[in-house]
Amino acid sequence: MRQTISIVLSVVAVMFILLPESAYAQLDAAALARAQRNGENVSLGGTNPYASQEGDEEQESADSTRTRRIRKPLESYYFSDSIRALPNFMWNVSREMDDVKIEPLDTTLQSWRIDYPYYLKGVGDMTLGGLGQSTMPFNYFERNSSPDFAFAQSYDAYTYRMDNVPFYNSKTPYLNMTYLESGQKRYREEHFEITTAHNISPSTGFNASYKARGTQGLYEWQRTTNHNLSVAASHTGKRYSLHAAYINNRIKQRENGGAVGVWAVADTTYEHPSGVPMKLAEAEAHNSYRNNAFFVKQTYAIPLAPVTDYDFSLADLPTVYVGHIFEYNAWSKLYNDRRATYTDERGSVNENGEFEPVEKEYYKDWFISPFESRDSIRERVISNRLFVEAQPWDRDGAVGCLGGGIGIDMYAYSQLALDNYISGKYGVEKKTAWYAYGAVSGKIKKFADWGADVKYYPSGYKSGDLALNAHVALTARFRGHPVILRGRFSQTRTSPSYWEENLFSNHYVWSNSFGKENETRIEASLEIPVWALEIGVWQGMVSNKIYYDTNSMVAQANKTVSLTSLYARKDFRIGGLHLDHRVLMQWSTNQEVVPVPLCSAYLSYYFEFWAERKKVLRLQIGIDGRFNTAFYAPSYNPALAAFYNQRDYEVGNYPYLDAFVTAKWKRMRIFLKYQHANNGLFGNGQYFTVAGYPQNPGMFKLGISWGFYD
Repeated sequence: MRQTISIVLSVVAVMFILLPESAYAQLDAAALARAQRNGENVSLGGTNPYASQEGDEEQESADSTRTRRIRKPLESYYFSDSIRALPNFMWNVSREMDDVKIEPLDTTLQSWRIDYPYYLKGVGDMTLGGLGQSTMPFNYFERNSSPDFAFAQSYDAYTYRMDNVPFYNSKTPYLNMTYLESGQKRYREEHFEITTAHNISPSTGFNASYKARGTQGLYEWQRTTNHNLSVAASHTGKRYSLHAAYINNRIKQRENGGAVGVWAVADTTYEHPSGVPMKLAEAEAHNSYRNNAFFVKQTYAIPLAPVTDYDFSLADLPTVYVGHIFEYNAWSKLYNDRRATYTDERGSVNENGEFEPVEKEYYKDWFISPFESRDSIRERVISNRLFVEAQPWDRDGAVGCLGGGIGIDMYAYSQLALDNYISGKYGVEKKTAWYAYGAVSGKIKKFADWGADVKYYPSGYKSGDLALNAHVALTARFRGHPVILRGRFSQTRTSPSYWEENLFSNHYVWSNSFGKENETRIEASLEIPVWALEIGVWQGMVSNKIYYDTNSMVAQANKTVSLTSLYARKDFRIGGLHLDHRVLMQWSTNQEVVPVPLCSAYLSYYFEFWAERKKVLRLQIGIDGRFNTAFYAPSYNPALAAFYNQRDYEVGNYPYLDAFVTAKWKRMRIFLKYQHANNGLFGNGQYFTVAGYPQNPGMFKLGISWGFYD
């Protein structure tokens, strides 16, 4: 990883030196349009690098019959005036319609100390322990249900996908570098990240983002590396828009199978965590993933009313948008191991009540080879979508957008089954799914924002599948401050994935025929930003739920499972003292199918202040804490790369505390943190969130992030 970092830094340094020192005009589009319509000659600050040169202006002024066309800084219906005014901003694109989602460029201290990406939302995820490893959200309603490669969904906190590839608009060249590390060289965790973005014109730009994250492993056979790259280009013009990106995700994870027992962590003291005995350490098991993806999204706008040079955007005009989306996504997974046993020192109890060691094997079955495994599977999806979206009046009207489209997904699944070993060729099964979809959305001034969408598969591989969603957000004012009430409803009917019904590997073989999974969800939330208060409730009913049972086999529940979640966030501020709280309560009517902890919490108490009078250096000093009640937490199966519902023991009731100091000096952010500061001081010693997989013990971390904007 260090060689990769040095090469990337060298290349970026050269690129940054060669970038031209240019600044786009920072103009208020609405004010400029009004001034021009009133015949005023005003300057709104800055110069437009795309305007004609001085000599051209003199030549044009001599010809009173010519009307010089004003070159606007950014002409696009995607962005409001407030977004256009930002010096730099970022967005993601929709997978099916002509929408974008504006995302903040985080350069503050607010969450800088949270270096694990899966801890940034809500109360965070259950995790195998190390940076770059598999995770699953505590909140059932935040768990992934995307159609992407099922065996890689536990890495969603790290990987790039079409719906989270970042696009940038930057008035000045943007470059940000981040580096974090912890522990001794032999056991180090490292996080390197670099993003560069540059605009060729106000509407056209490109960017590249690269992240390298992983751990050498504090525990035996835990090394993990996670490399993620996205290279994107965009053009957001008045009538034509283009978004294109190439994605490459590579993951390598040594699979140690977890500790041989809770006792090995909670009741035993080792000189170093690497002494904790692991189930698959001798088997040298590991998973390797590769993903290559590419997508192009194009939209052309056809205005239904006259357009003048002073109309910066078509957002206020009746317009029809015609678009096409092409997406190619290929994943592969390779699992290797060799046959070996491990010793559980407390595997049994004799007649005298004493523990006796027992030799065990992690896997019960070896279907292909009795000595070693080499299971390779591949999945490829090619998608084409055509859509039409109508804007009857304006984009922020009561009915802002109304549209629909059709799509086709062509799947190819490959695995080396038993009969393929003779020929040495992979068996390939191809499937096709047709679907139609539609969406409608609108706004009623600043008081209501609503929308609904539907997707249906009339024929093909997923015939009969349905997804229906609706949402509304109502905004009121209390003493001049917004109070937002949100509601959401969804109804889905989903076919089992190919891999849930078909798998042939060395340790697991199945050929299932499952029914469709049906789920209904109702969500509601209340947000009062000025009070830093958020309250949310989810209610779900799911029938024919597909899950991995206690034997890591795919199963389908024959009864309906009801799930309820209550979430509350309240941040208090007393001068520079911050007291932040996030609490999640959950209930499941069938813990054997959907196990959830009764309570999960994240608390952060810190003091933030200026370190000197000039207010250049900003500091935070505090402590973060995470906790969940004891429950039959899922465990993780390496061969399947899946979480399964073990029922052998409960884990939890352990507070996990991090002490930190963070600082921001101009464009540089720094943090110092001692992770798991309470290790060995208090708690029951069961610092697990996934059964069998201990979290990292105490270790020191440091990090730096530096942004360049010119």
